[in-house]
Amino acid sequence: MAYKGRWVRTAILLLMILPATIVIILFMLVPAILTVLMSLTNLDYRFVWEWIGLSNYQKFITDINTPIFVRNTIIFVTGTLSFNVLMGLFLALVSTHIHDTLGTLMRALWYLPRVMPSVIYAFIMMWIFSPMDNGFLNTILRSMGGQPVPWTFQYYWPFLFIVNGFIGSSFGMVIFSSAIKSIPQDYIIAAKVDGASQLTIVRRIILPLIKWQIAFVVAYQTLSLLASFEYILLTLDGGPGYYSTEVMILQAYHLAFGQYLASMRYGYATVFVTILLVIGLILSVVYWKVFRLRELMSEPKME
Repeated sequence: MAYKGRWVRTAILLLMILPATIVIILFMLVPAILTVLMSLTNLDYRFVWEWIGLSNYQKFITDINTPIFVRNTIIFVTGTLSFNVLMGLFLALVSTHIHDTLGTLMRALWYLPRVMPSVIYAFIMMWIFSPMDNGFLNTILRSMGGQPVPWTFQYYWPFLFIVNGFIGSSFGMVIFSSAIKSIPQDYIIAAKVDGASQLTIVRRIILPLIKWQIAFVVAYQTLSLLASFEYILLTLDGGPGYYSTEVMILQAYHLAFGQYLASMRYGYATVFVTILLVIGLILSVVYWKVFRLRELMSEPKME
């Protein structure tokens, strides 16, 4: 009977995970395999699978523009990630140390860009940082007697960090705020009784107690930013100038969909996607080891 009971529990467990397994296979594993296979072909607008082996990868390595795409990807991911995490942490700390109603309103207002249509949000940011005289910031500068600044031409990377950061930092803000609110108030009260300053409480109590949330946000947003190009496309489209902000995933989009029909090169475009997929897998393993994420999912030890 005990053996039969174990078999029934195993069967029920398999049935419970079957839907998730099917979804993972159909929408994650199969597309990933097809992407790798497509990178070994000369697939274009004719949709003819002509196998060419590693020729696309050889072209990627020898292309004079490849170092530009790689460099831009590193700059974009590291810069935007730093903005997202630090700004999200700052917003969470501020909004949880003021009146609860005011803090909730602050988080709700900062969350608006995430729920706003992407095109409208990009249009607003382009107007704010417009290099023209009638741009929002330049209008303010002119009213104060200053000279207009070509924001998107001279400071294109900070512009992209801010555009993407206003969206990305709201994710960390919500997670960090929830984590801070879950900290027992006894710790904070005891520290204040001992004479600890607010900065000491943040540094010695709050940050160590939300380290898992910080690790998760860093890992998740790193992998997310590797495949992010929406607001680069909607604002600067890889410019200004010659591939100034063209990241690898945006170049893949331009190769596959951003040109005339006869110029669409799906096979070569998937090389960029495949390389980013490998980088994402490597970073996942690195974050898993460095941040000890396995401990985050381990069962709590009851005394």
